[in-house]
Amino acid sequence: MGKSQELYREAKKIIPGGTQLLSKRGEMFLPEKWPSYYKKAKGAEVWDLDDQHYYDMSLMGIGSCILGYANDEINNAVVAAVTDGNMSTLNCYEEVHLAQKLIELHPWAQMVRYAKTGGEACAIAVRIARAFAKKDKVAFCGYHGWSDWYLASNLADKENLNGQLLPGLDPCGVPEGLISTSIPFNYGDIQGFKKLVEENKNSIGVVMMEVCRHKEVDPDFLKEVRKISEEIGAVFVFDEVSSGFRVTTGGMHMVYGIIPDMIILGKALGNGYPISCVLGTRDVMQAAQTTFISSTFWTERTGFAAALETIKIFKRDNVSQKIVETGNYLSNELKNIFKKCSLKIDMAGIASLPVMEIKEDQPLVIKTIFTQEMLKRGFLATNAIYVSYAHTKEIVDKYLDAAGDVFAMISEAVRSGALEEMLDGPVCHSGFKRLT
Repeated sequence: MGKSQELYREAKKIIPGGTQLLSKRGEMFLPEKWPSYYKKAKGAEVWDLDDQHYYDMSLMGIGSCILGYANDEINNAVVAAVTDGNMSTLNCYEEVHLAQKLIELHPWAQMVRYAKTGGEACAIAVRIARAFAKKDKVAFCGYHGWSDWYLASNLADKENLNGQLLPGLDPCGVPEGLISTSIPFNYGDIQGFKKLVEENKNSIGVVMMEVCRHKEVDPDFLKEVRKISEEIGAVFVFDEVSSGFRVTTGGMHMVYGIIPDMIILGKALGNGYPISCVLGTRDVMQAAQTTFISSTFWTERTGFAAALETIKIFKRDNVSQKIVETGNYLSNELKNIFKKCSLKIDMAGIASLPVMEIKEDQPLVIKTIFTQEMLKRGFLATNAIYVSYAHTKEIVDKYLDAAGDVFAMISEAVRSGALEEMLDGPVCHSGFKRLT
């Protein structure tokens, strides 16, 4: 038990759930062993409270630090903004400049609203869309945050959200009156979506979905859902909190020529500084003026300054193309490792967010052992990799060398039936669980 592990043990006594973000719980990676706290982060490197050094080949700030931790140019822009005052009675001019930049990147859109987090922005988008459509129900596909509108889906069926991203989400605390107001559909299942629409076509005001998550993009499916949404008078929203900036500068939907009514951007937009936005057509976005959407810290300056600098670096350095190339290299080399080790593991997800799909028996045990053994070798690693511009070829090759050794060990244990003997502690969680 190092200082980080000891502090996390204390945190769970005084912070419900231990952390503010489920995805940062140590139990999601390596229960009792994960170094939950950092002292310093720079580029793709992290130092824990015991000054242990790691290369982060996992979630890179849960996808937010796409240019790497503590990027000097972005930090300089933020420090300048703070020096001039990060908050005032007046508005900072950067929010207008950022809106102009975002509309420049997405010419189909005319108006922008801001928040600090992806979950907030999703809730804002749903509120605006409902206000415009004057219909309450939301049909959705994918993960869209923690808000009541989303968790309400599990009021009707506690397993509704299991196939979207996180199983085990309990709608405790969500008003029963919201039952059947949010209805899930599955990516790629156009007949299932049509059936949902037929049963609710007069009450669906919003269709929200991710362009993709871990599956291959299905442009025909996206186009058909968009077409049907228009036919029933529903506002069509792409949630690009995770996918934005990972394929092109701005929204991934642009690559496929599918124009939504609204998109949501977050995570990578500020490269670790809190900023998110809802971007949409003028007609739809003006509905924001018919409902109350307002918060003091949505006007705070640092996120705007960071986002403007992030966009500048992306355009100047062709960042999206380079992280796609890195992601493809990682995926191809990992596939070679799995083939060499005779392991049933596939690679899925978009190029710059590759995900290992473990199809062996006891996939969570394998995932836990991989994290455990990579940690011993100086890597923060799990089954997903949020590729960053800071992931140099040298770092990636070090990771691949270590991963090759670890998967060879795992393969031998699978064949000999000694897999669980490799565990140094409990198996990682796969979804939401109450912690004790």
